[in-house]
Amino acid sequence: MAKKGDIIVGVDIGTTKICCIIGEPRGDGGIDIVGMGTHPSKGLRKGVVINIESTVESIKGAVEKAELMAGVEVDSVYVGIAGGHIKGFNSHGVIAIKNKQVTQSDIDRVIEAARAVAIPPDREVIHVIPQEYILDNQDGIKDPLGMSGVRLEAKVHIVTGAITSAQNIVRSINRAGLDVRDIILEPLASSEAVLDRDEKELGVAVLDIGGGTSDLALFLRDSITFTSVLAIGGDHLTNDIAIGLRTPQGEAENIKKKYGAAMVSMVSKDETIEVPSTGGRSSRVMSRRDLSEIIEPRVEEMFSLIRRDIQMSGYNDMLGSGIVLTGGASLMEGIPELAEKVFDLPARLGYPKGVGGLSDAIESTIFATGVGLVLFGFRHSKGEGKTRLTDRNLYDKILKKMKGWFSELMDYNNKDYTHFE
Repeated sequence: MAKKGDIIVGVDIGTTKICCIIGEPRGDGGIDIVGMGTHPSKGLRKGVVINIESTVESIKGAVEKAELMAGVEVDSVYVGIAGGHIKGFNSHGVIAIKNKQVTQSDIDRVIEAARAVAIPPDREVIHVIPQEYILDNQDGIKDPLGMSGVRLEAKVHIVTGAITSAQNIVRSINRAGLDVRDIILEPLASSEAVLDRDEKELGVAVLDIGGGTSDLALFLRDSITFTSVLAIGGDHLTNDIAIGLRTPQGEAENIKKKYGAAMVSMVSKDETIEVPSTGGRSSRVMSRRDLSEIIEPRVEEMFSLIRRDIQMSGYNDMLGSGIVLTGGASLMEGIPELAEKVFDLPARLGYPKGVGGLSDAIESTIFATGVGLVLFGFRHSKGEGKTRLTDRNLYDKILKKMKGWFSELMDYNNKDYTHFE
């Protein structure tokens, strides 16, 4: 049985489900999945917490199931963040090298120079991800440590988010009795689980289609180059089906999962489905093509908006490996085929890989983010991660502010409370 300190836990706080994945490092340098748990998510909308109490209960439910399966007690987690408030952009920093040889201090200084950009007070940096270094006009350098030169430049990708949205995620995790090791952008986590290094080198897009959002990340030359979040996901399809077929939301979700198809041409004219009605009326029998005619335009619209983002990024013609689709909504029949049509790129489904243990149990696009969070935490715990989580990162600032609130509350009540952890 794994010890508490040995395990790495990822919690994917999604709009439709909370997913907890527990990983245990192996002696050979790999990691096994030893526990997993899911619970319906009731307190989020479009990836953002709107009801903390409901979110806390959902987190507890997912973590307890994973703990029971793994036979361990979880006390700290890596947690994902998404939502329409997430923004990413590229930046550039330049410094002079002090001793004509690049030290770790020089690398830290050039990263700080690159992240020294004006950010609105209601936002904070989540990730600073180095793309490449340039030493005396020599570009394409991945690690300049120890090299000789006089001028060092860094190209980085910076991800920012609304600090209040992150605060609510941290507060929900804390109220569930857990500590947050770090906050990680969900498409970045998904990419850890579903992409090969060759794909990242050649150029690839990862599209994580969840319940409330669709998260995009582009990679080129083994570095992340662009991120965006579209506040449209599988729940919008469910809502369209409920309205179009005049059926309750719960029944619409079941119909979508069981009979949904993203391309009308893939559905036989003879196929029928039974559609429950509202108000105690009897069920109706309808053509499955009618259902697909509701779904296809919405998915095509969503893909068109994502394609617009890719075109605006300037990397549209550099995605030699095509697009990798993951997330629960990507499992619908016809999604990869429609993606190839809209994006004019090869498309495939992205299943979690690179782990052992209960790999069969998590072999679904639904678990890509949760497994990716575990892999992200595992690789950073070994010092292999490329994303720089500095001492000024989002979680540190959130924790500092929450400690301040707690101190104010103690002063107000004039009582002796234990310090906030």
